[in-house]
Amino acid sequence: MAGGKKHDVAAEIAKLRELIRYHDYKYYVEASPEISDLEYDRLMQRLRQLEAEHPELITPDSPTQRIGDQPVEGLEEVPHRIPMLSMDNTYTEGEVRAFAERAARMLGREPIEWVVELKVDGVAVAIIYENGVLVRGVTRGNGVVGDDITHNVRTIRDIPLRLLGTNHPPVLEVRGEVYMTNADLAEVNAAQKAKGEPTFANPRNAAAGSIRQLDPRICASRRLRFFGHGLGYAEGLQVKTHMEFLEMIRRYGIPTTPYVGCFKTIDAALAYCNELQEKVPELDFEIDGFVIKVNSFDQRVRLGATSKSPRWMIAYKFEKYEGVTRIKKIRVQVGKTGIVTPVADLEPIELAGTIVSRASLHNADEIARKDVREGDWVVVEKAGKIIPHVVRVEKHRREGPLPEFRFPKKCPECGTGLVRDEGGVYIRCPNLECPAQIKERIRYFASRNAMDIEGLGDKLVDQLVEKGLVRTYGDLYRLKAEDLIPLERMGKKSADNLLRNIAASKDRGLARVLTALAIRHVGPRVATVLAEHFRTIDRLQKASVEELSSVPEIGPVIAQSVYDFLRSDFGRRIIDDLRRLGIRMEVAKEAEEIPQTLAGKTVVVTGTLKKYSRDEVEAVIARHGGRATSSVSSKTSFVVAGESPGSKLDKARQLGIPVLSEDEFEEVLAGRRPAP
Repeated sequence: MAGGKKHDVAAEIAKLRELIRYHDYKYYVEASPEISDLEYDRLMQRLRQLEAEHPELITPDSPTQRIGDQPVEGLEEVPHRIPMLSMDNTYTEGEVRAFAERAARMLGREPIEWVVELKVDGVAVAIIYENGVLVRGVTRGNGVVGDDITHNVRTIRDIPLRLLGTNHPPVLEVRGEVYMTNADLAEVNAAQKAKGEPTFANPRNAAAGSIRQLDPRICASRRLRFFGHGLGYAEGLQVKTHMEFLEMIRRYGIPTTPYVGCFKTIDAALAYCNELQEKVPELDFEIDGFVIKVNSFDQRVRLGATSKSPRWMIAYKFEKYEGVTRIKKIRVQVGKTGIVTPVADLEPIELAGTIVSRASLHNADEIARKDVREGDWVVVEKAGKIIPHVVRVEKHRREGPLPEFRFPKKCPECGTGLVRDEGGVYIRCPNLECPAQIKERIRYFASRNAMDIEGLGDKLVDQLVEKGLVRTYGDLYRLKAEDLIPLERMGKKSADNLLRNIAASKDRGLARVLTALAIRHVGPRVATVLAEHFRTIDRLQKASVEELSSVPEIGPVIAQSVYDFLRSDFGRRIIDDLRRLGIRMEVAKEAEEIPQTLAGKTVVVTGTLKKYSRDEVEAVIARHGGRATSSVSSKTSFVVAGESPGSKLDKARQLGIPVLSEDEFEEVLAGRRPAP
């Protein structure tokens, strides 16, 4: 071949490789592909053709070389240059704060920035680059020595064979998690069943069973993914913090876990963890908690490690329970902000000591992505404080063709045409006068964490709205005895009691009002932070987005949501009406004294309580000076057991921890009985 022609072919090959790496980056790292799958396949086909015609131009880092032709003979052991230590873990906020306090003492009280990451439930792996080229992949093994899995790592499309950009460190070891998505597990299991082979119990088992295969073709068929989240051995590294490191490897083309946040206080980091729990159902991969890390590499060095784990990071885990059951029906319900949420009615299953017969399907896009259908067998999970949700469909158990679920076009309550949030996933009923929305808003307004109006139960709210007596929050304060007495189960005495309770709620204070208004992203904790900072509703209404964002624990998303509500016509009308009715919307100079009957006590609640939801009872415990935790241990002061308490009650009895009924718990709160 003439030198000029070969030069042209080499140039085209180099250009194709560069393009493919770029589009891999857009797809896997940024999740914003610029070309279709067909166009991508054509680029790859052209590269394969040219390399087949000119095999002397093939290089190990070419995108075509991801899958080897032959299995390896066995996995060789490789020592880690820096040990891959395990993490300490905890299930309680108190122990996270104690961990942060120890770090602060060791660093002489200098400021510490905390990074929060999702704790992906996968297989720990290190990938090593020399001058930008992937040279090795190693499992964690025993932390000192791992198995060489380079042949399988090369099949994972998330992992670049050559890093993007230039000026790479001479040696860079990125540690992370190999995982499988729930959607891919469903497809892999369906394929396994079709071949008559065993199916995998969960994504982690599938990833662990695939990454150590001797034949890379098997691993390639399993659709594994990778998230980078840590630094191992490196030479010539310029970055000084973990956040800089994550940004660097993203530029190089290595994906990192989503929703990473950096915070100046451990309280803000924990608040973010609680916020992230709400996103768990949106994820298509498994997590079992969060990892909280010191951001500064210099501080990490000074904190060092024990023989087992680093002193600069901790896993903050939540308990997860899951089971397999069948969907009987899919229906939708309208919430207080108009969001129409699909719900699965299930064949009852026991999770975390309670019987679960419903699970959230989150939104229409989730139903489509997971391909959930009535009659399907599904994995249902309850994790942390979130309500049960459907993780994935067990497609290998699907019996014949099942019809796809069609999301309604009109509100099932008022018939108004539904609209999708611009650029979002939620479908809403835009009618603020929708009876379903009004009922949900009033119920929430009267709940224990909000205005705490005793006697205003669900059935009474239904009657008040259906008869046109209540349309707004303010209408509650305009009710008269003659409005209430004709209602079902409502005599003069009950009416008088309810009116007294409604009147008493006028003095709950600003934090309770902010909670009751159901502003998006504002729960009891955020409401309390805002109330303590701004003190009055007038000051809060005048605050800019920047002023709101500067408040500790209030990030830009919450700030924008609060600003938009308070400046909206709807929000102004509500607040003006409540102000005219005499509802106190400032922080009292001397806050109401709540007896601290649970001071210093650690309390676990298990089972279903009659008078409290889980969030409500945790708030009550906190207001009385106690700390609510989710797991029973030797540090637990006592357990409150409701209906169907499950395994936590058994563990409490094994450890000799006192167990109280709900009535006994209320006696402790009121000071009529000493706390155990």
